[in-house]
Amino acid sequence: MRDMTPNNRIYLSAVVLIAAVAGFTGLKLAEDVVAPLVFGLVSGVILAPVSDWFDRRGLPRALVALTVLLFSVVFLAGIAFLLEPVIWRLVDELPRIRWEIRQTIYEFRGLIQGIDEVNAEMKSALGAEPGIDAGDGDAADRLPTVTDALLMAPLLLAQAVIFMGTLFFFLLTRTGIYRWISQRLGARADTPVILERFCAAESRVSRYFLTITLVNAGLGAALSLALMSIGMPSPFIWGFVAALLNYVLYIGPAAMAASLLLAGLVVFDGLASLLPPVIFLTLNLIEANFVTPSMVGRHVAVNPLLVFVSLVFWLWLWGPLGGIVAIPILVATLALFDVFGDNPMS
Repeated sequence: MRDMTPNNRIYLSAVVLIAAVAGFTGLKLAEDVVAPLVFGLVSGVILAPVSDWFDRRGLPRALVALTVLLFSVVFLAGIAFLLEPVIWRLVDELPRIRWEIRQTIYEFRGLIQGIDEVNAEMKSALGAEPGIDAGDGDAADRLPTVTDALLMAPLLLAQAVIFMGTLFFFLLTRTGIYRWISQRLGARADTPVILERFCAAESRVSRYFLTITLVNAGLGAALSLALMSIGMPSPFIWGFVAALLNYVLYIGPAAMAASLLLAGLVVFDGLASLLPPVIFLTLNLIEANFVTPSMVGRHVAVNPLLVFVSLVFWLWLWGPLGGIVAIPILVATLALFDVFGDNPMS
């Protein structure tokens, strides 16, 4: 490499750039297959301590992998079961939410244009009592139908099978996978060091996810109690959703605040409708600036710019699923390259 001419370096850089673009394009085009596969790998890394705990009890590796897989499937199914009534309630409330948003906009416009003009515009724009008129029909047309759900079912089923298969076989053979990769990344004498890096990366991702889970659970509990105190319906469901969305940095809290604003417009009147999002943003501010840095920063010190860039890239690549895997992938990558303070090679 030291004897390379400038032209050769340019050619090599061009080849690397083309390969990177081709790789990212392939990841984008193969999203339906690669995304659940990567999610299964990340889930396997996160659940590795659970698998190790069963291993230490002397259980067969296949039984351990199957047990952890069943636990994961039951957990995800439980989340879907809890969120199902909330989703259908939101669909039923869409016409009313649209009316409340229009009413709020006209009320703010009334501060400038005058109450009489606002009332005239509302009568001409709405033309019916709230809750009776379903709107102009556009929202209903945009909602997924039963036919859409049936057409999506095979794809979702295939993705679920890919996820479960990847998770099962990764948990079953992950030690062998790490050893096989380590043997091919360096000389035989370097294999133990490289293998230690993989183990350190796995440990950091698992520790990060466990810590974030505890933080999110605390945030969800605090939000549930706060919403209960102001009379918000289904406060525990809102707290549970907040804990889930908080795994997706920046985007999750923003979506949660917007959802609480819409819910506040439906449930409360006047300025009281702003209470739910204000409460959540206050709790999220405390969590993001004090709780999470004090708990996560001890183990994982990552540049915020790297976090933001990683999140933007994976969200662009795979949407919400990319937002979930973005931070674990970043933490594992940094651990592999010894970016953290302690060196796993020492």
